[in-house]
Amino acid sequence: MLNKQQLSMLYGILLIVLFSLVAFFIGGMHWAKSVSISPMIIGIVIGMIYANTLRSNLPQTWVPGITFCAKRVLRVGIVLYGFRLTLQDVTAVGLPAIAVDAIVVCVTIVGGLLIGRILKLDRSIALLTSVGAGICGAAAVLGTEGAINAKPYKTAVAVSTVVIFGTLSMFLYPVLYRNGLLHLSPQSMGIMTGSTVHEVAHVVGAGNAMGKDVSNIAIIVKMIRVMMLVPVLLVVSWFAAKGKMGDAEAPVQRKGITIPWFAVFFLLVIGFNSLNLLSHPITEGINTFDTFLLTMAMTALGAETSIDKFKKAGAKPFLLAALLYCWLLGGGYLIARAL
Repeated sequence: MLNKQQLSMLYGILLIVLFSLVAFFIGGMHWAKSVSISPMIIGIVIGMIYANTLRSNLPQTWVPGITFCAKRVLRVGIVLYGFRLTLQDVTAVGLPAIAVDAIVVCVTIVGGLLIGRILKLDRSIALLTSVGAGICGAAAVLGTEGAINAKPYKTAVAVSTVVIFGTLSMFLYPVLYRNGLLHLSPQSMGIMTGSTVHEVAHVVGAGNAMGKDVSNIAIIVKMIRVMMLVPVLLVVSWFAAKGKMGDAEAPVQRKGITIPWFAVFFLLVIGFNSLNLLSHPITEGINTFDTFLLTMAMTALGAETSIDKFKKAGAKPFLLAALLYCWLLGGGYLIARAL
Protein backbone atom coordinates (compact mmCIF):
# COMPACT_ATOMS: atom_id res chain seq x y z
CA MET A 1 0.00 0.00 0.00
CA LEU A 2 1.15 3.51 -0.82
CA ASN A 3 1.39 6.05 1.97
CA LYS A 4 -0.20 9.49 1.68
CA GLN A 5 2.95 11.17 0.34
CA GLN A 6 3.54 8.52 -2.31
CA LEU A 7 -0.12 8.62 -3.34
CA SER A 8 0.02 12.40 -3.81
CA MET A 9 3.16 12.04 -5.91
CA LEU A 10 1.38 9.44 -8.02
CA TYR A 11 -1.46 11.90 -8.64
CA GLY A 12 1.08 14.41 -10.00
CA ILE A 13 2.54 11.78 -12.32
CA LEU A 14 -0.92 10.72 -13.51
CA LEU A 15 -1.75 14.36 -14.29
CA ILE A 16 1.29 14.55 -16.57
CA VAL A 17 0.37 11.19 -18.11
CA LEU A 18 -3.10 12.55 -18.90
CA PHE A 19 -1.71 15.68 -20.55
CA SER A 20 0.80 13.54 -22.48
CA LEU A 21 -1.96 11.28 -23.79
CA VAL A 22 -3.75 14.40 -25.06
CA ALA A 23 -0.51 15.54 -26.70
CA PHE A 24 -0.12 12.12 -28.34
CA PHE A 25 -3.69 12.25 -29.61
CA ILE A 26 -3.22 15.73 -31.10
CA GLY A 27 0.19 14.77 -32.50
CA GLY A 28 -1.42 11.85 -34.34
CA MET A 29 -3.82 14.12 -36.21
CA HIS A 30 -3.22 14.66 -39.91
CA TRP A 31 -2.63 18.41 -39.63
CA ALA A 32 -0.02 17.91 -36.89
CA LYS A 33 1.84 15.32 -38.93
CA SER A 34 1.70 17.50 -42.05
CA VAL A 35 3.56 20.33 -40.28
CA SER A 36 5.87 17.94 -38.37
CA ILE A 37 4.71 18.94 -34.89
CA SER A 38 5.82 16.21 -32.51
CA PRO A 39 3.85 15.22 -29.39
CA MET A 40 6.76 16.58 -27.34
CA ILE A 41 6.25 20.12 -28.60
CA ILE A 42 2.50 19.84 -28.12
CA GLY A 43 3.12 18.52 -24.62
CA ILE A 44 5.23 21.48 -23.50
CA VAL A 45 2.62 23.89 -24.89
CA ILE A 46 -0.12 22.12 -22.94
CA GLY A 47 2.07 22.22 -19.85
CA MET A 48 2.78 25.95 -20.20
CA ILE A 49 -0.90 26.75 -20.72
CA TYR A 50 -1.72 24.79 -17.59
CA ALA A 51 1.10 26.43 -15.60
CA ASN A 52 -0.23 29.91 -16.29
CA THR A 53 -3.95 29.16 -15.86
CA LEU A 54 -5.03 26.31 -13.58
CA ARG A 55 -1.73 25.51 -11.85
CA SER A 56 -2.69 27.55 -8.76
CA ASN A 57 -5.43 25.00 -8.07
CA LEU A 58 -2.95 22.12 -7.98
CA PRO A 59 -2.33 20.65 -4.50
CA GLN A 60 1.30 21.29 -3.53
CA THR A 61 1.61 17.63 -2.60
CA TRP A 62 1.30 16.77 -6.30
CA VAL A 63 4.32 18.87 -7.31
CA PRO A 64 6.92 16.14 -6.56
CA GLY A 65 5.16 13.96 -9.13
CA ILE A 66 5.57 16.65 -11.79
CA THR A 67 9.21 17.16 -10.80
CA PHE A 68 9.75 13.40 -11.06
CA CYS A 69 8.52 13.47 -14.66
CA ALA A 70 10.66 16.50 -15.55
CA LYS A 71 13.85 14.92 -14.18
CA ARG A 72 13.74 11.15 -13.67
CA VAL A 73 11.42 10.27 -16.54
CA LEU A 74 13.48 12.53 -18.82
CA ARG A 75 16.66 10.63 -17.94
CA VAL A 76 15.01 7.28 -18.68
CA GLY A 77 13.67 8.66 -21.96
CA ILE A 78 17.11 9.83 -23.04
CA VAL A 79 18.69 6.48 -22.15
CA LEU A 80 16.08 4.61 -24.20
CA TYR A 81 16.63 7.04 -27.07
CA GLY A 82 19.83 5.09 -27.64
CA PHE A 83 17.74 2.35 -29.28
CA ARG A 84 17.29 4.71 -32.23
CA LEU A 85 21.04 4.99 -32.81
CA THR A 86 24.09 2.83 -33.45
CA LEU A 87 27.84 3.21 -33.09
CA GLN A 88 27.97 3.56 -36.85
CA ASP A 89 25.94 6.77 -36.44
CA VAL A 90 28.41 8.07 -33.85
CA THR A 91 31.32 7.29 -36.15
CA ALA A 92 29.58 9.16 -38.96
CA VAL A 93 29.45 12.34 -36.82
CA GLY A 94 33.14 12.01 -35.93
CA LEU A 95 35.71 14.52 -34.75
CA PRO A 96 34.05 17.64 -36.25
CA ALA A 97 31.17 17.29 -33.80
CA ILE A 98 33.54 16.99 -30.85
CA ALA A 99 35.45 20.07 -32.02
CA VAL A 100 32.25 22.08 -32.47
CA ASP A 101 31.01 21.08 -29.01
CA ALA A 102 34.32 22.07 -27.41
CA ILE A 103 34.27 25.48 -29.09
CA VAL A 104 30.65 26.15 -28.12
CA VAL A 105 31.14 25.10 -24.49
CA CYS A 106 34.34 27.09 -23.95
CA VAL A 107 33.21 30.28 -25.69
CA THR A 108 29.77 30.25 -24.04
CA ILE A 109 31.05 29.81 -20.49
CA VAL A 110 34.03 32.16 -20.71
CA GLY A 111 32.05 34.71 -22.71
CA GLY A 112 29.14 34.50 -20.29
CA LEU A 113 31.39 35.23 -17.32
CA LEU A 114 32.91 38.23 -19.10
CA ILE A 115 29.51 39.62 -20.12
CA GLY A 116 28.23 39.04 -16.60
CA ARG A 117 31.11 41.10 -15.23
CA ILE A 118 30.31 43.91 -17.68
CA LEU A 119 26.64 43.81 -16.64
CA LYS A 120 27.74 43.75 -12.96
CA LEU A 121 25.71 40.59 -12.55
CA ASP A 122 26.16 38.29 -9.57
CA ARG A 123 29.12 36.03 -10.38
CA SER A 124 27.43 32.75 -9.50
CA ILE A 125 24.27 33.62 -11.46
CA ALA A 126 26.44 34.46 -14.48
CA LEU A 127 28.27 31.14 -14.17
CA LEU A 128 25.10 29.09 -13.70
CA THR A 129 23.40 30.79 -16.64
CA SER A 130 26.44 30.34 -18.89
CA VAL A 131 26.91 26.67 -18.00
CA GLY A 132 23.21 26.02 -18.56
CA ALA A 133 23.39 27.60 -22.02
CA GLY A 134 26.75 26.10 -22.93
CA ILE A 135 26.39 22.47 -21.88
CA CYS A 136 23.10 20.76 -21.07
CA GLY A 137 20.59 23.10 -19.51
CA ALA A 138 19.12 22.38 -16.10
CA ALA A 139 21.32 19.32 -15.51
CA ALA A 140 24.44 21.45 -15.93
CA VAL A 141 23.00 24.19 -13.71
CA LEU A 142 22.22 21.70 -10.94
CA GLY A 143 25.64 20.08 -11.23
CA THR A 144 27.40 23.44 -11.04
CA GLU A 145 25.21 24.50 -8.13
CA GLY A 146 26.69 21.69 -6.08
CA ALA A 147 30.22 22.63 -7.12
CA ILE A 148 29.98 26.30 -6.08
CA ASN A 149 27.44 25.95 -3.23
CA ALA A 150 25.07 28.48 -4.83
CA LYS A 151 21.89 29.80 -3.23
CA PRO A 152 18.72 28.00 -4.42
CA TYR A 153 17.08 31.13 -5.88
CA LYS A 154 20.10 31.69 -8.15
CA THR A 155 19.73 28.17 -9.47
CA ALA A 156 16.05 28.84 -10.14
CA VAL A 157 16.92 31.97 -12.12
CA ALA A 158 19.44 30.11 -14.28
CA VAL A 159 17.04 27.23 -14.91
CA SER A 160 14.37 29.75 -15.93
CA THR A 161 16.64 31.13 -18.65
CA VAL A 162 17.27 27.59 -19.88
CA VAL A 163 13.55 26.88 -20.10
CA ILE A 164 12.82 30.13 -21.97
CA PHE A 165 15.55 29.97 -24.60
CA GLY A 166 15.59 26.19 -24.90
CA THR A 167 11.86 26.23 -25.58
CA LEU A 168 12.32 29.07 -28.06
CA SER A 169 14.86 26.95 -29.94
CA MET A 170 12.42 24.05 -30.15
CA PHE A 171 10.08 26.23 -32.18
CA LEU A 172 12.54 28.54 -33.96
CA TYR A 173 15.06 26.03 -35.31
CA PRO A 174 12.48 23.86 -37.15
CA VAL A 175 10.80 26.97 -38.59
CA LEU A 176 14.09 28.40 -39.88
CA TYR A 177 15.17 25.02 -41.27
CA ARG A 178 11.85 24.03 -42.87
CA ASN A 179 11.51 27.41 -44.59
CA GLY A 180 15.01 27.29 -46.06
CA LEU A 181 16.33 30.25 -44.05
CA LEU A 182 19.24 28.13 -42.84
CA HIS A 183 21.08 26.77 -45.85
CA LEU A 184 22.38 23.66 -44.12
CA SER A 185 22.38 19.95 -44.94
CA PRO A 186 20.59 17.61 -42.51
CA GLN A 187 23.96 16.63 -41.02
CA SER A 188 25.07 20.25 -40.55
CA MET A 189 21.69 21.19 -39.10
CA GLY A 190 21.99 18.27 -36.70
CA ILE A 191 25.41 19.46 -35.58
CA MET A 192 24.14 23.02 -35.13
CA THR A 193 21.11 21.85 -33.15
CA GLY A 194 23.01 19.45 -30.93
CA SER A 195 25.81 21.91 -30.20
CA THR A 196 23.69 24.99 -29.45
CA VAL A 197 20.26 24.07 -28.03
CA HIS A 198 20.07 24.10 -24.23
CA GLU A 199 18.27 21.04 -22.81
CA VAL A 200 18.65 17.48 -24.09
CA ALA A 201 14.86 17.26 -24.28
CA HIS A 202 14.74 20.48 -26.30
CA VAL A 203 17.24 19.00 -28.76
CA VAL A 204 15.14 15.87 -29.07
CA GLY A 205 11.99 17.93 -29.62
CA ALA A 206 13.56 20.26 -32.18
CA GLY A 207 15.35 17.40 -33.93
CA ASN A 208 12.22 15.31 -34.30
CA ALA A 209 10.41 18.29 -35.80
CA MET A 210 13.10 18.50 -38.49
CA GLY A 211 13.24 14.81 -39.38
CA LYS A 212 15.13 11.68 -38.45
CA ASP A 213 18.30 12.61 -40.37
CA VAL A 214 18.64 15.80 -38.33
CA SER A 215 17.45 14.31 -35.05
CA ASN A 216 19.85 11.36 -34.95
CA ILE A 217 22.90 13.55 -35.46
CA ALA A 218 21.62 16.28 -33.14
CA ILE A 219 21.12 13.93 -30.20
CA ILE A 220 24.57 12.36 -30.62
CA VAL A 221 26.24 15.77 -30.79
CA LYS A 222 24.22 16.87 -27.77
CA MET A 223 25.21 13.84 -25.73
CA ILE A 224 28.89 14.43 -26.55
CA ARG A 225 28.30 17.97 -25.26
CA VAL A 226 26.62 16.61 -22.12
CA MET A 227 29.69 14.48 -21.40
CA MET A 228 31.75 17.68 -21.38
CA LEU A 229 29.95 18.59 -18.15
CA VAL A 230 32.35 16.35 -16.25
CA PRO A 231 35.61 18.19 -17.12
CA VAL A 232 33.85 21.56 -16.75
CA LEU A 233 32.68 20.65 -13.24
CA LEU A 234 36.19 19.54 -12.35
CA VAL A 235 37.55 22.93 -13.40
CA VAL A 236 34.75 24.83 -11.66
CA SER A 237 35.22 22.81 -8.46
CA TRP A 238 38.93 23.55 -8.50
CA PHE A 239 38.35 27.29 -8.85
CA ALA A 240 35.62 27.18 -6.21
CA ALA A 241 37.98 25.47 -3.78
CA LYS A 242 40.40 28.35 -4.41
CA GLY A 243 37.64 30.84 -3.62
CA LYS A 244 37.65 32.23 -7.16
CA MET A 245 34.33 30.93 -8.47
CA GLY A 246 32.08 30.15 -5.50
CA ASP A 247 28.93 31.93 -4.43
CA ALA A 248 29.87 35.17 -2.67
CA GLU A 249 26.79 34.81 -0.45
CA ALA A 250 27.69 31.34 0.78
CA PRO A 251 30.74 29.86 2.50
CA VAL A 252 33.09 27.87 0.31
CA GLN A 253 32.09 24.25 0.65
CA ARG A 254 33.37 21.89 -1.96
CA LYS A 255 31.01 19.05 -2.82
CA GLY A 256 31.37 15.93 -4.90
CA ILE A 257 31.36 16.11 -8.66
CA THR A 258 28.01 15.40 -10.30
CA ILE A 259 28.45 12.98 -13.19
CA PRO A 260 25.63 12.78 -15.77
CA TRP A 261 25.26 9.00 -15.59
CA PHE A 262 22.24 9.03 -17.88
CA ALA A 263 24.59 10.11 -20.68
CA VAL A 264 26.86 7.15 -19.94
CA PHE A 265 23.92 4.73 -20.00
CA PHE A 266 22.70 6.34 -23.22
CA LEU A 267 26.01 5.49 -24.87
CA LEU A 268 25.88 1.94 -23.47
CA VAL A 269 22.42 1.46 -24.98
CA ILE A 270 23.74 2.66 -28.35
CA GLY A 271 26.49 0.03 -28.09
CA PHE A 272 23.93 -2.68 -27.29
CA ASN A 273 21.67 -1.57 -30.13
CA SER A 274 24.62 -1.73 -32.53
CA LEU A 275 24.74 -5.52 -32.00
CA ASN A 276 21.26 -5.90 -33.58
CA LEU A 277 20.13 -8.41 -30.96
CA LEU A 278 16.52 -7.16 -30.86
CA SER A 279 13.98 -7.59 -33.63
CA HIS A 280 12.61 -4.58 -35.48
CA PRO A 281 9.09 -4.76 -33.92
CA ILE A 282 10.57 -4.78 -30.40
CA THR A 283 12.82 -1.82 -31.20
CA GLU A 284 9.88 0.09 -32.68
CA GLY A 285 7.83 -0.63 -29.55
CA ILE A 286 10.64 0.69 -27.35
CA ASN A 287 10.91 3.81 -29.51
CA THR A 288 7.16 4.51 -29.24
CA PHE A 289 7.28 4.09 -25.46
CA ASP A 290 10.36 6.32 -25.36
CA THR A 291 8.58 9.05 -27.30
CA PHE A 292 5.79 8.97 -24.73
CA LEU A 293 8.29 9.24 -21.86
CA LEU A 294 9.94 12.24 -23.51
CA THR A 295 6.51 13.79 -24.05
CA MET A 296 5.84 13.38 -20.34
CA ALA A 297 9.15 15.10 -19.55
CA MET A 298 8.43 18.02 -21.86
CA THR A 299 4.89 18.40 -20.52
CA ALA A 300 6.22 18.47 -16.95
CA LEU A 301 8.83 21.03 -17.97
CA GLY A 302 6.07 23.22 -19.38
CA ALA A 303 3.98 22.77 -16.23
CA GLU A 304 6.87 24.30 -14.25
CA THR A 305 7.08 27.37 -16.51
CA SER A 306 5.03 30.15 -14.93
CA ILE A 307 5.37 33.85 -15.71
CA ASP A 308 5.59 34.75 -12.02
CA LYS A 309 8.90 32.92 -11.66
CA PHE A 310 10.48 35.13 -14.28
CA LYS A 311 9.31 38.41 -12.75
CA LYS A 312 11.23 37.74 -9.53
CA ALA A 313 14.56 37.28 -11.26
CA GLY A 314 15.04 40.75 -12.71
CA ALA A 315 16.25 41.63 -16.18
CA LYS A 316 20.03 41.13 -16.13
CA PRO A 317 20.16 37.32 -16.05
CA PHE A 318 17.76 37.18 -18.99
CA LEU A 319 19.77 39.83 -20.86
CA LEU A 320 22.87 37.68 -20.39
CA ALA A 321 20.97 34.60 -21.52
CA ALA A 322 19.66 36.47 -24.57
CA LEU A 323 23.16 37.58 -25.58
CA LEU A 324 24.44 34.03 -25.17
CA TYR A 325 21.51 32.80 -27.22
CA CYS A 326 22.45 35.19 -30.05
CA TRP A 327 25.95 33.73 -29.97
CA LEU A 328 24.65 30.16 -29.96
CA LEU A 329 22.31 30.81 -32.87
CA GLY A 330 24.68 32.94 -34.98
CA GLY A 331 27.96 31.32 -34.00
CA GLY A 332 26.50 27.83 -34.23
CA TYR A 333 25.23 28.54 -37.73
CA LEU A 334 28.57 29.91 -38.94
CA ILE A 335 30.47 26.95 -37.48
CA ALA A 336 28.04 24.48 -39.04
CA ARG A 337 28.35 26.26 -42.39
CA ALA A 338 32.15 26.11 -42.14
CA LEU A 339 32.01 22.34 -41.80
